Amino acid sequence: MVFITGDTHADFSRFNTRYFPEQKEMHRSDTVIVLGDFGGVWYDSAKERHRLDWLSKKPYTTCFIDGNHENFDRLYGDEFQTVEFHGGVARKIRNGVYYIPRGQVLDFEGKKFFCFGGARSHDIRDGILDPSDFDSTDAFNREYTHWMFAGKQFRINHLSWWERELPDDAEMDRARKALKKHRYKVDYVIAHCLPTSIASAYSGGFYEPDVLTDFFDSLLSDGLRFKEWHCGHYHKRDRAYGQYFIHYGDIFRLL
Repeated sequence: MVFITGDTHADFSRFNTRYFPEQKEMHRSDTVIVLGDFGGVWYDSAKERHRLDWLSKKPYTTCFIDGNHENFDRLYGDEFQTVEFHGGVARKIRNGVYYIPRGQVLDFEGKKFFCFGGARSHDIRDGILDPSDFDSTDAFNREYTHWMFAGKQFRINHLSWWERELPDDAEMDRARKALKKHRYKVDYVIAHCLPTSIASAYSGGFYEPDVLTDFFDSLLSDGLRFKEWHCGHYHKRDRAYGQYFIHYGDIFRLL
């Protein structure tokens, strides 16, 4: 079995047996995929470790792609071992909990899954505060307080925002090479956001293009074929133009 769900932001309550009773019939070979903004690998606090340990004891395997609300210093660092995973690789967070790096085609239940996380943050209208730009912690705190009282919409570099939320050329090249091996034909696309053309039409132009959504559009232009595209990011449950499925709090059985 394969289930998918939208952004969790470190809140794993939906995986409680009360809300997800299907797990009573599941085994470690079954999978739940979080469509980005997992948020469970952040500051390595005791609370976070407890949550991950709890998730690792579930009977199924949990894996996740990244969204734009992740600590990329940890996900991209040397803390977690890279292991073989469903025909590709993953970072092992815990037994039964894995992070899927961008740009792979994985096999679940005999179906091909093209996995590519990331998204552009939309809650940074007023910019990014970088502590390294200030002469002292006090100076940074004063500016932070000023921005907060001014009601600015911002985040802090390497604390609540990371440049790696969007892909680099190497990740996009890796994705193209992986897709080429499969002649650009997969069963499912697992992403955190939509292609530019779909997101723009779906939102009436609210969601602006970025390097990632344009990259997805380029894959469509290159002939990427798939049955369904599944993503999170938009904090709603919806379907767009037949093939595009947006998830949030639901846990949806895919296979």
